[in-house]
Amino acid sequence: MSPEKPVIDTARVKALLAARRTELSQRLARVDADQRHQTDPLSADFAEAANQTSNDEVLGAISDTVRTEIAEIDTALGRLASGHYGHCAACNGPIEPARLAVVPYTLRCAACAA
Repeated sequence: MSPEKPVIDTARVKALLAARRTELSQRLARVDADQRHQTDPLSADFAEAANQTSNDEVLGAISDTVRTEIAEIDTALGRLASGHYGHCAACNGPIEPARLAVVPYTLRCAACAA
């Protein structure tokens, strides 16, 4: 017997995920521009330039985190389209509604995530 499918307002989830993806894409564009020093060219002063480039490591970490979250959202949108959204990718059981409310792109139920 297959697990019971959770009742999910797919239109609301899709809109929420799409809005978050748009927000993250805009953030990623700003981070990428900062990494390329488009609005703040590297200073001719060595010490200041060193400080600016040290910030690039932080920007790189932010960029990686944002790209990961965008990929997770894309996966969730694909699962939503295929009818698999809300089911654990590991055990195929339902993902707790409270968990989906907090992280709508999660792929695992609380038990499998632990």
